[in-house]
Amino acid sequence: MTSLFTNPEFWQYISIPVIAALIGWTTNWLAIKMTFYPLEFIGKPPLLGWQGIIPSKARKMAAISVDATISKIGTVEEIFQQIDPKVLAQHIIENAEPRIEEYVDEMMLKEYPTFWENLPNSARRMVYDRVRKATPQLVDNLVSDISVNIEDLLDIKGMVIDRLAKDKRLLNRIFLECGDVEFRFIVNSGLYFGFLFGLIQMSVWYFYQSWWVLPFFGLLVGYATNWIALNVIFRPLHEKKIGPFRLQGLFLKRQNQVAESFCHIVTHEILTVGNIINAIIEGPKGDRARNMVKKHIKPLVDETAGMGKALTQMAFGPTGFASLKQKVGEKAISISQSSFNSPMFEQDRARAVESIMVERMIALSSEEFQDLLRPCFQEDEIKLILVGAFLGMMAGVGQLIFVFGGVLS
Repeated sequence: MTSLFTNPEFWQYISIPVIAALIGWTTNWLAIKMTFYPLEFIGKPPLLGWQGIIPSKARKMAAISVDATISKIGTVEEIFQQIDPKVLAQHIIENAEPRIEEYVDEMMLKEYPTFWENLPNSARRMVYDRVRKATPQLVDNLVSDISVNIEDLLDIKGMVIDRLAKDKRLLNRIFLECGDVEFRFIVNSGLYFGFLFGLIQMSVWYFYQSWWVLPFFGLLVGYATNWIALNVIFRPLHEKKIGPFRLQGLFLKRQNQVAESFCHIVTHEILTVGNIINAIIEGPKGDRARNMVKKHIKPLVDETAGMGKALTQMAFGPTGFASLKQKVGEKAISISQSSFNSPMFEQDRARAVESIMVERMIALSSEEFQDLLRPCFQEDEIKLILVGAFLGMMAGVGQLIFVFGGVLS
């Protein structure tokens, strides 16, 4: 036994499965890293260098993610109703009401300083009171109007895609957090499967020591460990009972857990109230949304100026009075956008949307659910496998030269 352990040839053979295990682990680890990093292209495009597969196709991957999930678990109207238009209106009112005088002074001093400074205090207070009394009903009407037209005003798919395409780190995070268990399995399985392939490689090498055996098996390990791991994650699609065992793809088994993770990120960082309001006002139908705001604001200006409309129009002139309505509308838009900077309110509404999205996502079929993670492997998957195979082959060549001294036959 002692002579066996001191025999260099014994350790050469033992190194075969050990090196194969390292090859499997390294190539799988590298495949995961190359999927997500670097965020920007490093090297000389288009061929000399690399950019993570997900970041390099950020807009496409974001679109796939939206189609696979959000579009199936909630319509624009359902999401907006879950946020609750009445709660939104109340929040805007609560934020605007304490600052009514500040808003009015700020706008009037900017646009018509002489008129406003010379207006008696009693007249100013009358303006403040009229604006304060009119604001709740005005905001309720505006939010109700937006709610009725939300399907046309909000392109939720475009909103999510634009956000994820611009924030590649967030896009990566969605995949990495949802597939954390699976990615760790892929890396670790390379070690196990690589070792098993190494045992076969060692047996073949014992009986047939040809120059191509070690490089070939290195290539095989680099290729096969990745392929096997992917199939274990997503196959079988539906649970199968074999004796006492219940088999199903690892990712599919975690549908409830993944749904909670995915929906939390989406509702707390993408479909926030602030982002939705900005998407409505700044999005493709932003002009219509802005006109809607101004339409609801105009009666406020008419009513407030009604106490001395002749005097007001004389002071401003006909075009100046029209301009005042325009300025008030723009101020109302600004107030609407800035009213949702409260983290507590955002989180409260996010949790309301999250609850329904998680419920819907858990109810997705296995075929639909796998589309959340599967695309990040399908995109340029062959490149990753070939890189792994090439590195495995190079490791096999190194093993042939440095461990076995370049045995040829």
